[in-house]
Amino acid sequence: MREGWLQQTWHRLVAFWNSPVPGTVLRLVPTGLVIATLILTAGSPDRRRQLPLPIILLLAAIVVLGNLAMLPLRYGEPLGRRRAISLLAFVIAGSLLWFALPDSVLVVLPFWAVRTAVRYRRPGPVEIIVVLLGIVGASLPILLNHGSPGGAVGTAVGAVALLLASINRRVREQQLDDLQVSLARKQAAIEEHSRAAALAERARIARDVHDVLAHSLAGLSLSLQGARLMLVRDGASEEAIGQVTRAQGLAAEGLAEARRAVATLREDSVPDVRALSDLVTAFRLEGGGAAIFEVEGEPRALPAEAMTALYRGLQEALTNTRKHAPGAAVEVRLAYESGRTALTVEDHPGRPPARGVGGGYGLVGMRERAELIGGSLEVGPTEDGWRVRLVVPA
Repeated sequence: MREGWLQQTWHRLVAFWNSPVPGTVLRLVPTGLVIATLILTAGSPDRRRQLPLPIILLLAAIVVLGNLAMLPLRYGEPLGRRRAISLLAFVIAGSLLWFALPDSVLVVLPFWAVRTAVRYRRPGPVEIIVVLLGIVGASLPILLNHGSPGGAVGTAVGAVALLLASINRRVREQQLDDLQVSLARKQAAIEEHSRAAALAERARIARDVHDVLAHSLAGLSLSLQGARLMLVRDGASEEAIGQVTRAQGLAAEGLAEARRAVATLREDSVPDVRALSDLVTAFRLEGGGAAIFEVEGEPRALPAEAMTALYRGLQEALTNTRKHAPGAAVEVRLAYESGRTALTVEDHPGRPPARGVGGGYGLVGMRERAELIGGSLEVGPTEDGWRVRLVVPA
């Protein structure tokens, strides 16, 4: 249990360190050091000062403002004109402040400027100038105030070491970021490939079910319908006719189940011309009336919304025929015209139509669907039946 608590504490510390809060606190270190040094200097008037106090206060103000101006800087973010000026002012003022107060810890200021110049982005001209000023500003005050060439050289070497360490860390973080992006893209590609393979397999199974099982059931249903008609013609017993009728019903149900299975396997795929032909075939098998599907013109790929409107329109037209003219012969024509495609559904019950032109909600939905894509719907009686003409711009 103690190990679990320690592990949780460690994870929380790591999460806190990776959050923006520690970075913000670290970036405020120069401001804190300057304020603390000024307080100590004011409390000890005998401390050595190389510049007058008003100039020291002015330099301190420039350092604090420059530090605050750099505060929102993030990894990879462009330096910008305002921040470039702020960083240059910071390194100059910080170096002079370190020279003015040689007994303080303000040597951190030029070091901080060197680190900031290369830590978050690839160094440009401004960053190179800041680095040079920072190295000189950290080492030259030691030579001037203490007369120690060795100390000045050691400080310059320390600034260069910090420079290289900062560059190395930035490059490593950039490499890690690039690696994460590469892994994410690779994972997305793998998932997309797997999904495409699954969809392709489902489409293959759907084609097999449609081309083999559905067509076989359609042929079986037609054969049973013919057998039933022959039995009726030859005066067969009611029991025999009933058995064939039930078998035809089972075949029709099997065809409907096969069509539903194909639709499920294809998910929400856009219907095609074969789907329109299937609707006409199912209508013929279920209703027993003659139904013809013809295609005129050169077939071409249609937009998804246009094909969906044609499919739903044919569904509604056939449903209305079943309701108002059961057993009537139906002619369905899909005409590919110049700039548009027209679907015409005509039923021929052999008598004037009894239904009105107003129609129900189904016709209203067909008209609205057609108008949404810039199409039109014409509905009206003919000499011996009813005609629905749906035109879509495609």
